[in-house]
Parts: sequence; structure tokens; C-alpha cells
Amino acid sequence: MSSIKKILITGGAGFIGSHVVRRIVNRYPDYMIFNLDKLTYAGNLENLKDIESASNYQFVKMDITDSDAINNLFETHQFDGVIHLAAESHVDRSISHPMEFVMTNVIGTVNLLNAAKNIWKDNFNGKVFYHVSTDEVYGELSDEGKFTETTPYSPNSPYSASKASSDHFVRAYHHTYGLPIKLSNCSNNYGSHHFPEKLIPLMINNIMNSKPLPVYGKGENVRDWLFVEDHASAIDLIFHEGKLGETFNIGGNNEWKNIDLVRLLCKMMDSKLGKAIGESEKLITYVGDRAGHDFRYAIDSSKLMQQLGWMPSVTFEQGLERTVDWYLANPEWLEHVTSGAYKEYYQNMYSKR
Repeated sequence: MSSIKKILITGGAGFIGSHVVRRIVNRYPDYMIFNLDKLTYAGNLENLKDIESASNYQFVKMDITDSDAINNLFETHQFDGVIHLAAESHVDRSISHPMEFVMTNVIGTVNLLNAAKNIWKDNFNGKVFYHVSTDEVYGELSDEGKFTETTPYSPNSPYSASKASSDHFVRAYHHTYGLPIKLSNCSNNYGSHHFPEKLIPLMINNIMNSKPLPVYGKGENVRDWLFVEDHASAIDLIFHEGKLGETFNIGGNNEWKNIDLVRLLCKMMDSKLGKAIGESEKLITYVGDRAGHDFRYAIDSSKLMQQLGWMPSVTFEQGLERTVDWYLANPEWLEHVTSGAYKEYYQNMYSKR
């Protein structure tokens, strides 16, 4: 067992995390993958039903803000690497409950950094602490330009401020203690298993149920969209081949105004549901804009492409169609998530073990 590489993935029951866990478990059978998740509203073990019995997979229910528990976990398992995705990530929630974001995103990250530093001590050889972050730390863009790895930080929401702080701590531990870190900042993700509070799954769910489609302001805000499976492949590549101490931006090169994206979804859904084209578009409802709503994000991924050879595997339209098809084929998952029934899965699955 001691020869097996032990990787801790935090937030692995969440949207992006579950895709990363699935990929690493399936691609690296000689690794032992520990999936740590607190199982808040966005953490759903039903996301990982297909690999939960894998011999190289273990789930750990834990809160990263609990420093004693984190230290004990590192001491017990002697991890070789960390892929840190656990985070509060919804901007609207950060506006109403900013301290939750400070505790998880800042304190939780520092707890993990301390545990890794203490357990690896002065022997950092072969060890990696990989911190997954967001493009929102850079602030907002006007009509031109893209975020690069050297763009100055200018966070505008409690969420992005908490992620910016965690990024700074990760880099500080590299420069101060020599901790072997890697860091990436990604654009908006989309794909299967996405909790339906975010734009795309919310619209899909509401169209399926003929509910209003709320669009902030006039829907003019622009986002760069990244297919979640492409993000997982980039994380895999950076974790294994990226240079220590480096930051990589990950984007889909798919800029869409929110309103244009919603209209595209409406047409796609109408076609797949056998509705008259234009029927779902009538559900669009403009609502008051979000406080401090950044106008535009766009990511320059050229460093990742040139240094590590990463490329998106799908066009936006292909990825969006695969996403829609998954939600239409998995109404039970959506029902469990929207009703809260998914929370019972942990009890049923793990209480008897």
C-alpha cells in the first residue's frame, strides 16, 4: 500500500470535483483517491455512484475549517498530493452570507496548506498542492481583452475576494516555505451534475418545468464558458505535468452574452421537447441586476495550450447539447437535488459501513 500514490481531492462530491474524482479514479488505478467533502447543499454523492465501489476510491466526510480533523487526516494517510476544489462558489450566496465564504475559502484553504506543510516538512520531493481557483479574482473586463496569468487581481464580490485571498495564501506558502504548489484559474463551467442554482442548469430545469427564466438586468453580461470535462482534463494535465509554482488559466474560448445563451438553450430545449420553437423563450423574465455584477470575463488559455498541449475537446454547441441531453435523461437526479432528497444518500450509503 505504501507504494501507491495517495491523492486527496477536496470538494469531490461537487459539480467540478465529481468530474475530477471520476477522471482520476478511472485513469490512475494505481493511485488511492480520497474524496473529502462536507456535503453541503452542493455536495452530492449521487454524482459518483458509478465509481463509489472502486478499489482505489474512499470517501471522507469532513469540513476543511476543522483544523484538528484535517491535521489528523493528513497524519493518518500521508498524502502525496492535494487537488483542492472545496469552496463556497455562488456569488449571490456570498452577498448574503459573506462569512461562510471567508471560513471555507480562506480559513479552510490555510488549514489544508498547514497540514500539507507539516506532514511533508522539509521533504517536498514528489509532493504537489494544487489549488483550483476562478477567473473572478481578476475583476471585470470591458469589451476588449482577456485575463492572463499576470492580470492584476481586482475582486468585486465577497466570493471573488475570498478566492483571491486563498490564491494569495497558496502562493505565499510557496514563496515562504517552499511548499510545492500549482494553481489554476478557470472560467464559468457547464456540464452534467451541476446544482441548478447556476445559470445553465437553472434554465434547463425551469424550461423543463415551464417556469419563468430569470435573467439579470438586460442579459448583456458576458461570460466565457468551459465544458466541465475539459476542465477536468486540464486539471489532470496540470497536476501531473505543470511546473511547480506556476499558475495556468483555463478557459473555453466561448464568450456569450447571458441573454444569447438563454435564447440558444430555449431553442435547443424546444427542439428536444417537441415544442414549437420560440415557446420557451416566452418564459424569459428580466429581474433586477445582481449587486456589483461584473460586466465581462474572458480567459486567455494560451499558456496552458502552448506549455502543456491542452485543447478543449468540444465546441460550445456540442458541449451544451451533451449537457441538455444529460439533464433530460436524468430527471431523477434533478428531482432529488431540487427536493433535497439527495442528502439522504450519504446516510443510506455510508451509515452501515
